[in-house]
Amino acid sequence: MSDTALSPADTRTARPVCTTYAEVTEVRAGDPQAIRRALAARRRRPQLLPRDGRLMLVAADHPARGALAAQGRPTAMNSRTDMLDRLRTALARPGVDGLLATADIAEDLLLLGALEDKVVVASMNRGGLVGASFELDDRMTAYDVAGVVEARFDAAKMLNRIDLDDPGTVRMLETCGRAVTELARAGVVAMLEPFLSRRVDGRVSNDLTPDAVIKSVHVAQGLGATSAYTWLKLPVVAEMARVMDATTLPTLLLGGDPSRRPEETYASWRDALALPAVRGLVVGRTLLYPPDDDVEAAVDTAVSLVH
Repeated sequence: MSDTALSPADTRTARPVCTTYAEVTEVRAGDPQAIRRALAARRRRPQLLPRDGRLMLVAADHPARGALAAQGRPTAMNSRTDMLDRLRTALARPGVDGLLATADIAEDLLLLGALEDKVVVASMNRGGLVGASFELDDRMTAYDVAGVVEARFDAAKMLNRIDLDDPGTVRMLETCGRAVTELARAGVVAMLEPFLSRRVDGRVSNDLTPDAVIKSVHVAQGLGATSAYTWLKLPVVAEMARVMDATTLPTLLLGGDPSRRPEETYASWRDALALPAVRGLVVGRTLLYPPDDDVEAAVDTAVSLVH
């Protein structure tokens, strides 16, 4: 994208509509400015929250960290066109409010016309690649604040994995705190996803005990010069009422995997969604790659819990 701000004339430019993936590639190769024009022309919702005050978002920022597995299939997300098919199916279902993604995925869907009237959350720090020696180095490698603002997106999401034994954690906190401040000055929501994390036998593990999640909440919600535009994205864990008592910030729930114990998982989502600060659900691979590959049914079930 151009570093310059979008001009009023750009908003009158017709948005190119791609009907095939081959056409998306052709547009990217021959007319990359089409993405900028499409961002300027995209129809936005007048406000972040719908009338019922709840959001149902589909997450698709996993591949940028090298996380391509889903439902026990290590290469489930290898195919970009298959993933885009699933995302387009999910975004077209009634009650799905929008997308959380990196630029590559968001712009493919933009060119295909799938983001009209949708909430878009830009994913920012994707540097901690899964399985890498530097996995906990959650640097800003995707969207920056200027890119989020220029794209006219609704929010920007940051992963905040806090390892008390890793000196690099403080750099992540400083960088995210600065981004929270800059986003707020632009009137854009900062969505923080905190975990207390540590290495166990060489692998990164998130501590999902209630007290650990509570501690991560307190660290994350203190980031930035203002919390006016800060939201949280939290896992559904035991004692969610006690966890949510740790914050007054609007919170979206990170959905777990319902395939093993669906009734128990959906019941935990339902109970958590009833808590005052909870404003909706963000679910990714578990909806896009359900065991029976029925994306519509999986999405509709989640929507029925949110709305």
